[in-house]
Amino acid sequence: QVQLVESGGGLVQAGGSLRLSCAASGRTFSSYAMGWFRQAPGKERESVAAISWSGGRTVFADSVKGRFTISRDNAKNTVYLQMNSLKPEDTAVYYCAASINIATIGQGYWGQGTQVTVSS
Repeated sequence: QVQLVESGGGLVQAGGSLRLSCAASGRTFSSYAMGWFRQAPGKERESVAAISWSGGRTVFADSVKGRFTISRDNAKNTVYLQMNSLKPEDTAVYYCAASINIATIGQGYWGQGTQVTVSS
């Protein structure tokens, strides 16, 4: 069982930055791949970024490549999403997810979400 708690969301102007954090409970955090998803009003939830258990592999949605980075600190049971050059279209609820590997991200555990609002 893994419990995920996101933090760091908020209101930011276009072009600004935010860093989201996801704190995980459980002693097996380092064995899970982690990911970030987002869901904007009226839209389906979409994958944003994912990172392997070791941090050695990362994947990003085309819409955020070059602007977002994902990292993890297994000693702190935390995964981060650094978001730079934010755009109004990045406005969404951002969710943290954990699974046994990157391929199955979204099929395991979920956090409750944190709101990110980017004003123009």
